[in-house]
Amino acid sequence: MPVLYGIHAVEEALTAGRPLERLLIVRGRAGKPVERLLAAARSRGVPVRFVPRQEADRLAASDRHQGVVALTAAQHYADLEDLLRAAHKPALFVVLDGIEDPHNLGAIIRTAHCAGADGVILPERRAAGLTATVAKASAGAIEHIPIARVVNLARALEQLKEAGCWIIGLNPEASQPFTGADLTLPCALVLGSEGRGLHELVEKKCDFLVSIPVFGRVGSLNVSVAAGIVLYEALRQRQFRASEA
Repeated sequence: MPVLYGIHAVEEALTAGRPLERLLIVRGRAGKPVERLLAAARSRGVPVRFVPRQEADRLAASDRHQGVVALTAAQHYADLEDLLRAAHKPALFVVLDGIEDPHNLGAIIRTAHCAGADGVILPERRAAGLTATVAKASAGAIEHIPIARVVNLARALEQLKEAGCWIIGLNPEASQPFTGADLTLPCALVLGSEGRGLHELVEKKCDFLVSIPVFGRVGSLNVSVAAGIVLYEALRQRQFRASEA
């Protein structure tokens, strides 16, 4: 991930509206220039983390960073409210609960765009962001589908519900197969991380859970494959419903 460091370089990037993944400030670093950076980052929705000096030295590959390091993003993030306003009827969103592998994230974004999803929603913490690797794995799809990053994923699911979406979580232990769900309704498909699956609080926010049948000795599918299967089932159902209308 490309790195910017130094107060002036990071301030210029924020002023120019360059997409940034996060801003890192060395613990104990203070003063008006840092306060300006913090205010600018927060006004633009750039997450801020306070880190030990050793981490900043490592990321910048230098000790001349003035206590300020920024990690750049490959694309701007959208606001969740903008996604909701621009969604088609019936809406279709993809919510990712902590996908950490950038190749998986890129593949899911690519499939979501190809299947006609209205947007992808990511958590701010403990998840891959829009890095150059993600951009490459998405085959450029991050340029064509809005991607929102939220501080609180459970709260974002509540906002989706308030907007009329059903929240459908994928869980390999769910008794209902994904083909039995009505995916023609406005909905958000929620997929968990590669290892843990859905977090407990996120799972509780789901209106219902569905599974993809697996008959081999491997217990579950890769998350990007699972996303493709369910997204294209949603597309199939919607096209069939439209043909009957």
